[in-house]
Amino acid sequence: MAARSLAVFGVVLDVFLVLTAATNPGFVVRITQAGLDYAHQHGITVLQKELAQLKLPDISGDFPVRHLGKVHYEISSLNLRSFQLPYSRISLVPNVGLHVAISNAFAEVDGNWRVKFHFIRDHGSFDLEVKNVYIKIDLKLGNDASGKPTVSTSACSTRISSVHVHFSGKFGWLYNLFYSAVESRFRKILEGKVCDSVVSSVNGDLQRYLQTLPVTAKIDAKAGIDYSLVAPPAATAQTLDVDLKGEFFSLAHRGAVPFQPPALALPPDHDRMVYFGASSYFFNTAGFAYHAAGALVFEITDSMLDKMYPNMLMKLRLSAPSAPFLSITPGGISLQPVADIQAYAILPNTSLAPLFLLSLTGNVSATIDVKSGHIVGKLSVGRMKLSLKHSDVGTFQVRMLQSIMNVYASSILLPRVNERLAEGFPLPLPDRIQLSNILVQFHQNFLLLGADVHYTPRERR
Repeated sequence: MAARSLAVFGVVLDVFLVLTAATNPGFVVRITQAGLDYAHQHGITVLQKELAQLKLPDISGDFPVRHLGKVHYEISSLNLRSFQLPYSRISLVPNVGLHVAISNAFAEVDGNWRVKFHFIRDHGSFDLEVKNVYIKIDLKLGNDASGKPTVSTSACSTRISSVHVHFSGKFGWLYNLFYSAVESRFRKILEGKVCDSVVSSVNGDLQRYLQTLPVTAKIDAKAGIDYSLVAPPAATAQTLDVDLKGEFFSLAHRGAVPFQPPALALPPDHDRMVYFGASSYFFNTAGFAYHAAGALVFEITDSMLDKMYPNMLMKLRLSAPSAPFLSITPGGISLQPVADIQAYAILPNTSLAPLFLLSLTGNVSATIDVKSGHIVGKLSVGRMKLSLKHSDVGTFQVRMLQSIMNVYASSILLPRVNERLAEGFPLPLPDRIQLSNILVQFHQNFLLLGADVHYTPRERR
């Protein structure tokens, strides 16, 4: 019984470890306070425009005057001329989300008034100043079923400290009778309208913009990248981290990746607005996806082979027996690819007769950069080694093919691969974002990219 219980415990522990490892992201986006401040500036600009377009309802009522009866008043055609938000800040709330505090905001309103008091009737216009407006907004961050980020207003409060109304007209004492009633009602209406506008702006403009983050990106006809969120964005005291799946996949037949992403611990750097951590898992799934798609196959049919077999048409087919696997260290990115080279004779009827099978190994290093929102790279090939795995034409020296492969690799194969790598792979960026001041660092098991961002607002028609 004890042995069985121990075995069950072992199975459960294995499953737990697998599930725990599976939660590691392949790609992390980190937004620093500087990045949040930049986004906040644009957000406040949008909110200020939204508040300046608030539609305020007419106000009417009866105000009792001791010993005299009631004053009936009507306030109409309220026009919010401006709404200014001069001071605001955004802060991180660990394990919760974001907090926005707006202080000393002010607004200007004009409109028409009308009063009736016994036989007295009067009307005119007024100007209203709203000062010392304080707005507090709590934002909750999450992710939806498709892996896109979400945002909602979890709390909003508005407090107005000062409302001053100036009525035009000749019955000054009469205006003062219902002044306090108008001020109180207007303050209550405006406080509610401000939070309604905040909720509408967050659920509308901000949410729609976050939805432009691409959670899948088609790279070419063979592969794509899965950038879906694996968890809600996590706020710490200094950064906002967004964990993404960070996985390449074959468009033809997507299958499970046979290895897990390593733990990704980004360094506490804050010089840039945003950082991207791409783990070795991210890059290795690229090799796995292209291998699964059959894209790692190359053929040689040119005249280089004529010198070796002048009386025979030949074809060499290079293919990777398994997906290439790279490693990332503080020294850079390196990989040791292995390729099979199958030689064929092309018979008169165009069918292929196998001649021999070679194994090719080599050392490859890579340089990485970011251009136009894409990770771009360039490979450099070191020494290559050929060995004979199988021959249908007897034993022979493979040394004579070494120079051919060196020429092919340097003049044909490598330029073809680097041409594709120069096109790059898109970073997960929402619409109208450009990166600048790029930083590239290599760490153990991951690549760190840092950048400042520039947002270009959409022109309103």
